[in-house]
Amino acid sequence: MKLYLDPGHGGSDPGAQGNGLSEKNITLDIAQRIRSILIGDYRSVDVRMSRTSDSSKSLQQRTNEANAWGADYFLSIHCNAFNGNARGYEDFIHNTLSDSSQTARYRNVLHTEIMKVNQLSNRGKKKANFHVLRESNMSALLTENGFIDNQRDAALMRTASWRQRVAQGHVNGLAKAFNLKRKEEDNDNGSGQLYKVIAGSFKSKANAEQRIEALNKKGISCYLDSLMISGELWFRVQAGAFSNRTNAESQLTRVRNAGIRDAYIISD
Repeated sequence: MKLYLDPGHGGSDPGAQGNGLSEKNITLDIAQRIRSILIGDYRSVDVRMSRTSDSSKSLQQRTNEANAWGADYFLSIHCNAFNGNARGYEDFIHNTLSDSSQTARYRNVLHTEIMKVNQLSNRGKKKANFHVLRESNMSALLTENGFIDNQRDAALMRTASWRQRVAQGHVNGLAKAFNLKRKEEDNDNGSGQLYKVIAGSFKSKANAEQRIEALNKKGISCYLDSLMISGELWFRVQAGAFSNRTNAESQLTRVRNAGIRDAYIISD
């Protein structure tokens, strides 16, 4: 299955803003987590992202790229904003499609799986004439993962664990909709642990972002996570999270071969 994964906005277009957050950062983080889980845990999945960093790309460029590549599915990740009071999750397919269309059937599966884990109120399954839904040749879905200007939703968006759950919900939906097959499980499976590949920890956010950019150029998708250590804020570069330790070790080898010799695995 070829997935074109589109983190909304980016670069000079921050998207929705509120509570000190920008949509472009939240969508990129969730999308990179989706990609990491899919590549790490499933067979025969090819993922191409419209952007892997804070860069600008037009809507036309995104759909042209997906169409030229021959993607099987276009998934666009967004966050909402309205008046500070609205909250919850909703998703969209194009408004010309019937509820019995293949695109609607895919959407029904993803909607159910995402709502199981995202801790958001359900605003329903909707239709719209958005560019990425109209101009993509393949089935397409746009998800709106909470309202960034709502304090409750924004509090969830701030946490890496919530963004990971939202990413997992999208993956669970994709796996069911497209009958994706998991990679061979090893003896660690079923332990409930999550194995994270860490490609560096920095006190400087700029240094962490430089590490991410360098690895992205080598085809390794990473994202930025922050944590407090002994009362100090650190920025950690994560190159994937895996339920299977063997898959995590394979990713660790890729990162080390890319020149990050001090990369390591942690488990939650």
